[in-house]
Amino acid sequence: MTVSSPSQDRPVQGVLWMLATGFCFVVVNVIVRYLGEDLPAAQSAFIRFAWSFVFLVPTLGPYLRGGIGARAWQLFGLRGALHTVAIILWFFAMARIPMAEVTAIGYLNPIVVTVGAALLLGEGFARRRMLAIGVALIGALIVIRPGMREIQIGHLSQLGAALSFGLSYLVAKQLSGIAPAGVVVAMLSGVVTICLAPIAFVVWEPVELHQVMWLGGVAVFASAAHYCMTKAFASAPMTVTQPVTFLQLVWASIFGAVLFGEAVDPFVLAGGALIIGAISYMTWREAQLRRKVTPVVNQTKV
Repeated sequence: MTVSSPSQDRPVQGVLWMLATGFCFVVVNVIVRYLGEDLPAAQSAFIRFAWSFVFLVPTLGPYLRGGIGARAWQLFGLRGALHTVAIILWFFAMARIPMAEVTAIGYLNPIVVTVGAALLLGEGFARRRMLAIGVALIGALIVIRPGMREIQIGHLSQLGAALSFGLSYLVAKQLSGIAPAGVVVAMLSGVVTICLAPIAFVVWEPVELHQVMWLGGVAVFASAAHYCMTKAFASAPMTVTQPVTFLQLVWASIFGAVLFGEAVDPFVLAGGALIIGAISYMTWREAQLRRKVTPVVNQTKV
């Protein structure tokens, strides 16, 4: 019997799935950027997650009938609250700063997860992680360039979104050992929809059918992106797929320039490249260390 999991030996498929992931996420950004400030951020986010909950609610039936423990409810609630804050801040930032800058700052999510895992989950804080975090923070400073230009509220909003998303993913990691992945996603949509409802009600403005349909498109493409990402991770190691995510920044720059007249900022591309490079290095080093202690499939005896 083998000790290790099946080998991820389909790098081409992994890269293609990750390309599709990036494309879907960029489409999400384009739609939200197109809608702009026509609707309050909380209202747009509420409609988007309500769509997702409608799509995913059928997956909850069997799980709910089996009963949910108090610990799971606490984690579902905590993650929903964190994600609600993140989503509002992200929608707010998308309407106010270029897509490429939102994308580049968003690359800090894995760094937040790494720091949080070390401080909160006891996963350690090795030198390689400290180095990667330092390089990523330099990349973020290059993107934002404090002191060289005016820092807009959209930049601060996206930094807050990156922090909140990262904390949400840490809670999701805890939930992964309690509930199936589909249930975790569906419960997230449900809790976020509930959390957003009173906020959206307070700021509610008249909404047109085409806006509701566009936000439904956001839900579809966001779900498709997560599906493609899962397939990418199943097809190839993250050391192969992680660098491909940088193309999302390139596409965001192109779409932003062509569709919305946003200038292509070389500092944003350079800073984004540094952040992705740091994340890719950290991922590669983790994989190397795991390989030293985990038998390779073809070396494991039956």
